[in-house]
Amino acid sequence: MSDKLNKFKDVLKEIFQLDQADLDFGIYRIMNQKRADIENFLENDLLPQVKKQFEGYNEGETSHFKTELAKAEEDARSLGVDPENLPKIKELKSRINSAQNIDILADNVFSHLTTFFKRYYDEGDFLSQRRYKKDVYSIPYQGEEVKLYWANYDQYYIKTSEYFKNYAFRLDNEYLIRFKINDASTEQNNNLNITGKNRRFFIDLQNPMNVLSDCLEIGFSYDFREESQKNLTDEAISVIKQLFNEKLKHFAEFINYTGLFAPRPTEKNKKRTLLEKHINDFTSRNTFDYFIHKDLGGFLRRELDYYIKNEVLFIDDINEREEQEFHKQVITIKVLKTIGHKIITFLEQLENFQKKLWLKKKFVIETNYCITIDRIPKELYPEIINNTAQIEEWKRLYAIDEITTDLTRVGYSEPLTVEFLEQNQFLVVDTKHFQSDSFKKIEKSSIKACISMDGLLLNCDNFHGLRLIYKLFFERIKSIYIDPPYNTNASELIYKNNFKHSAWISFLYDRLLVSKNLLEYDGVFCITIDHVELHNLRLLIGEIFDEDNILGLVSIKNNPSGRSTVKGLSISNEFAVFIGASDFSKIGFIDRDEEQIAQYPEYDDMGNFQWRYLLRSGGMNDFRTARPKLFYPIVVRGDHIRLPELMWDKDTRSYKLIDIIGKDEVIIYPVSKGIEYSWRLGVDSLKSRISDLRVRLNRNNQRTIEIKFRASDEGILPKSIWDSKMYNSTAYGTSLIRNFFGVPQLFTFPKSLHAVIDCIKVSGINYGSYVLDYFAGSGTTAHAIIELNRQDQGNRKYILMEMGEYCETVTIPRIKKAIYSKEWKDGKPVDREGISHCFKYQKLESYEDTLNNLRLARTNNQQEMLELDERFREGYMLSYMLDVETAGSDSLLNLDRFEDPFNYYLNVTENYELKPTKVDLIETFNYLIGLNVESYDTKDGYVWLTGKTTDEENVIVIWRNLNEKSNQDLNDFFKTIRVNPRDREFDRIYVNGDNFLENIKIADEKWKVVLIEEEFKKRMFEE
Repeated sequence: MSDKLNKFKDVLKEIFQLDQADLDFGIYRIMNQKRADIENFLENDLLPQVKKQFEGYNEGETSHFKTELAKAEEDARSLGVDPENLPKIKELKSRINSAQNIDILADNVFSHLTTFFKRYYDEGDFLSQRRYKKDVYSIPYQGEEVKLYWANYDQYYIKTSEYFKNYAFRLDNEYLIRFKINDASTEQNNNLNITGKNRRFFIDLQNPMNVLSDCLEIGFSYDFREESQKNLTDEAISVIKQLFNEKLKHFAEFINYTGLFAPRPTEKNKKRTLLEKHINDFTSRNTFDYFIHKDLGGFLRRELDYYIKNEVLFIDDINEREEQEFHKQVITIKVLKTIGHKIITFLEQLENFQKKLWLKKKFVIETNYCITIDRIPKELYPEIINNTAQIEEWKRLYAIDEITTDLTRVGYSEPLTVEFLEQNQFLVVDTKHFQSDSFKKIEKSSIKACISMDGLLLNCDNFHGLRLIYKLFFERIKSIYIDPPYNTNASELIYKNNFKHSAWISFLYDRLLVSKNLLEYDGVFCITIDHVELHNLRLLIGEIFDEDNILGLVSIKNNPSGRSTVKGLSISNEFAVFIGASDFSKIGFIDRDEEQIAQYPEYDDMGNFQWRYLLRSGGMNDFRTARPKLFYPIVVRGDHIRLPELMWDKDTRSYKLIDIIGKDEVIIYPVSKGIEYSWRLGVDSLKSRISDLRVRLNRNNQRTIEIKFRASDEGILPKSIWDSKMYNSTAYGTSLIRNFFGVPQLFTFPKSLHAVIDCIKVSGINYGSYVLDYFAGSGTTAHAIIELNRQDQGNRKYILMEMGEYCETVTIPRIKKAIYSKEWKDGKPVDREGISHCFKYQKLESYEDTLNNLRLARTNNQQEMLELDERFREGYMLSYMLDVETAGSDSLLNLDRFEDPFNYYLNVTENYELKPTKVDLIETFNYLIGLNVESYDTKDGYVWLTGKTTDEENVIVIWRNLNEKSNQDLNDFFKTIRVNPRDREFDRIYVNGDNFLENIKIADEKWKVVLIEEEFKKRMFEE
């Protein structure tokens, strides 16, 4: 076996991840299960084809030369000449020998394949490296004025900070071991472009280990290092063992007993321990697969053609080469392209499979409602006051056990009374606390009360959340406000080596692309950012929206003391970029600040106002030539002002007086210091506002006319610099969280509530409209909407998305607290200015959950076919293996489980362990078809919902357990609820399971009765 073939096999092992046999998470678990099949196919089926193809070429090429050689030798002998001395004979033998050297030709192909795939593959991802020649690259460009292009242009960014930061596992006695990423220093993180260094995980020698009562924390850092990850992992294991032996002897026996250093050998690593296994998993899952390519097959095929034309086919040398050499080159290119395309097809299958998992709409795995007492029927109050979990939450959140009459509340005493609920109508009931039959009653009443829900919170990766709600909220969102990671040291994305900005752009690009289409035709998008990525964001906006759609850029002073950058100026501000969905979008008004309010000191029954000269201040457009119709006389008698009868003279382009002026009347023209200026208002406008005028004497004792300028009820147009102390994130963000919860540093870098309120106002949100925030953080946007509604009894709504584990510890509790009271101090309510409210919160399946629920299965018939037919085996391995063998996985929609849709389970990670978790198929399906639920009912084992979809179809959705309800039962049920497929009451009827219901074709390929399973699968995987 040649060295070049071995080198290519090493490359294949790397790009097919066959060298990661020790990893047992995600896609690697699947790849390791198929490892033997893949190795066997590559080794025994695919690579031998290179020599076979050259052998076929040789047979064709050499047969002609051998025939010609035999004839030449015969002719030479007939002439009595020694054939070995003839030049013709020597040339023919040379050609035959050259053609037969298959190994050289094959090595040439393997060498090119090695060069090509190594060029585009980088630690689990394929990156564009199109080289024209040394140090010269080309990028796609189609004549745009400005083209935004980045290293990961055609890729989905799939890393999440939550997945990055959290890794833990339990020992045999359930003691928790947690790997914690300790923040690297600013100096390190600013030093990005270090030659020969890549970002690696390594033990944090400053804080390597922390023994807690419930867990052992092992500290790691993530930064640029020269060493390989393997060497750094070995160092980490050595340091941990040394700490146990020297400083933690009292703890070592406990850990050894429970198995931290227990052997976990593999075929590749016979001495591997449990600790080493988990460190390898931890570093690998955060080192590989940062991106999924959107079209890997098309990309690599294009790049292979480009590579062949530039580095294999030397067109300039064609005329100088012998015909034989040119033929060799042609056949080499054919073999290179054939084998290269097959490998690309195989890689395309793997990448498309991961893309399918990433893009798949994610299941709703938990649904709960939070609803204020005033919206719950009073007959359910006794159920509520006997729920211990709910009462304990109220004590924790609202301090109801410390209520005094100073706050004008009814005092709390054991047991809780119905009267207490009646006096505290803004207590929030969380349906997660109710698991009995009473829970079903409360949940049902909550759903009915929440038909016009005030809020929705999704605990999920925001990309998956946006895709799930897309159908339901398409073009229904008035305002989108997001505060994405600024990519600074405090909120840095995980990025591979030097792809910091490229990772950030890819991360944001797809989310902006999806959410853009959720905006109403006149909606406004607001993105806050700081200096680090502002330039990239502006280019990204131009790519997705249009540079002309940018409505304005606001600089917000959010940190008066400034944030140190170590090397440069201290940053004290951030930016809010406002983008319109279309030409119909416009900026909304904000409230006046104290200084602006003081400009309108007088008040009448019409509101606040100030007096200003009716005369314009003067400018290039204020002279008679520019505004001739604003030059007219005004008549004054004492303090009385009137507009005389005027006539417009077209010739002189001026107004003339046509009524009689009395002796004590004065005519005032728009003149100041001998120079003519215009009035502020025209004649018709002034007639309607004549009562808003007054006469004053100026310093020269001349009469002047003033007009009332009123403070608009809508507020004012925002300026481009916001420097009010209200926007201070420390005073009105961090301190607010501290007052809400009574503890410091519960959530880092919260936004100022006032800054978010004003951004939402500028976005023009009005009554009944939605604001979407898919970087919800601590929930400031929901808090802002609650405050706005509290101020004017409005019904604005919010949709939040947040994937952090603080969603349950900070975001949801903050919303509950904001509903109950306006002001808080030391974690306790200061007032009782609550608001009637209902919001739904849901948890979605994660991408990692999808991977963890994959199961492979190959039937005996499939195996027999693979063994019998070589062509079938190749096609199956190259294109279909993963899709076919994982089809029955629960995370990929196991349709057999729809027999009992109320008990569909996935294994979901909870507290670092996989646990069977019930999937909410009903809620998931509602999102998939875009159903606005109007009614929800249960009876005799059936669940049915009615409502209208975003396609304006009136639908009914019926769910049943097929093991308990037959088709005849279904027919009887339809009679019970008085639904007939022939009636026009519903445009669509969705039912799970085959049925005997009469069906009607309502359009081409469109039937009235639809199987839920078929519709579910179609919509779940549509892009």
